Amino acid sequence: METSSASQRVVVTGLGVVHGLGQTVEAFWASMLAGRNGIDRVALFDPTGFSSQIGAEVRGWEPDAHMDPKEVRRNDRYTHFGFVAAKEAFRDSGIDLSRQDPDRIGVVIGSGIGGMATFETQHKRLLEGGPRKVSPFTIPALIGNMCSGLFAIEIGARGPNFGLVSACATATHALGEAMHMIRRGDADVMVAGGAEAAITPFAYASFCSMKAMSTRNDDPATACRPFSLGRDGFIMGEGAGVLVIESLAHARARGARIYCELVGYAATADAHHITQPDPEGKGLSMAMRRALASGAVPPEQVDYINAHGTSTPYNDKFETLAIKRVFGDHARRLAISSTKSMTGHLLGAAGGIESVISVKTVQTGLIAPTINLHEPDPECDLDYVPNTAREARVTTVLSNNLGFGGQNAAIVFRALS
Repeated sequence: METSSASQRVVVTGLGVVHGLGQTVEAFWASMLAGRNGIDRVALFDPTGFSSQIGAEVRGWEPDAHMDPKEVRRNDRYTHFGFVAAKEAFRDSGIDLSRQDPDRIGVVIGSGIGGMATFETQHKRLLEGGPRKVSPFTIPALIGNMCSGLFAIEIGARGPNFGLVSACATATHALGEAMHMIRRGDADVMVAGGAEAAITPFAYASFCSMKAMSTRNDDPATACRPFSLGRDGFIMGEGAGVLVIESLAHARARGARIYCELVGYAATADAHHITQPDPEGKGLSMAMRRALASGAVPPEQVDYINAHGTSTPYNDKFETLAIKRVFGDHARRLAISSTKSMTGHLLGAAGGIESVISVKTVQTGLIAPTINLHEPDPECDLDYVPNTAREARVTTVLSNNLGFGGQNAAIVFRALS
């Protein structure tokens, strides 16, 4: 079904999630609509002495139930998450591999941090036991493209395959670039998203030293409070969100169930500061405008924005400003929410899990809330769907993600017409 048409339409046919609020899409989505909090005191290591001691962990995780135990031992926790989410998404898509050309299936699953736990564990072995104690699987386990490579081996996909790294914009960039690959005829099907497992001592110490994370350790349930007065930093999450996307022609030819259409995407840079977003929201504004324009979507047709909404003082204020810049009067008619209030911030996987949420919003007409929004910041004065899920007519959703380095990504999903 090879084609070089840049106008080729791209649709979503499969969804996969691994998170502490649900290790399947349906369980996770039920948690989103219920407004459940996924944040608690860190259990993966002893956080005593760290300024931030809370996170959204995937507890009760048993990768051996989903993967070859040998591959579990050889790979990092982030790869486990991404592999299992990709497996669920591919199964959900209903693709019959015996009837597909493997050269026309690609995988792009990114990670902002990669195998941090592997790095820490193996470095400790080096210091304590010398070089002979370091595992030969160290490098494959810690590099950020391994999830893509491992899942391609699992399904025999020989199309485009790589990892993508752009901090917290990683998964959205992976999805957008995968969309372009289909549009330019490089593949018929792409498995794309992000995975992250950075709840480790070294990662926590590093983010704590930046004073980027919340220190509301005595009240994990309300610590993540995007757009609220008194927000004091993000809360780390872990997990994965992966989607199967394919050309509309390919999906229809095989009789696929189609969730929605992926119509627009853009990537920009703030070129302002290595960690702080542009205070005028110029880079994010441009990303949203370009994403809408690439899908020929007028701003007034957007019904809902899944905001980056990290619960940091700068991000939430500047993202609100950027939304106002792009949408004008329509900004006050939009529903906006930060689902990070429940999931925590999954860094490179954030855009993957939030794209799954966006797709489910289009499919169901249900909008997940921003929980813990009881005392709004006067500078964040839009409709953030506070505390309770909402039923609404939703045909078009925009999702934003920003990353250290000044990275911006925006992606647009729309009901298929």
